[in-house]
Amino acid sequence: MKKSASSFYDILGISSAAICLVHCLIFPLLTILPLGLTHNPIIDLAFASIGLFVIFKITKKSTLLVSSILIVSMGLIWISILTEIFLEIHLDLIYFGGIGMVIGHLINYRLHKKQNH
Repeated sequence: MKKSASSFYDILGISSAAICLVHCLIFPLLTILPLGLTHNPIIDLAFASIGLFVIFKITKKSTLLVSSILIVSMGLIWISILTEIFLEIHLDLIYFGGIGMVIGHLINYRLHKKQNH
């Protein structure tokens, strides 16, 4: 049961981080088109909340390396989102945080896969 739960959280984390990263990279390009789209940092906050939940579940049973990557990456994401919400300044930290989240979850997934085989 624990093996599948851990894999589920890693897959959820990888998926959420990848979708968030794609959203952060593509959405600014869509705002250039005359479609009437505006950026809403609440969407970023929703992705970050999912990621925070997953990180709490994963860091309890992961290595120091994986925990550090995930916590630092999530910190970068939250700093970027909160700066955008409260100061209306867009920081590129969110991109580095998103990449770090994908890398951290992939490392954790591979470590668990290696331990269980």
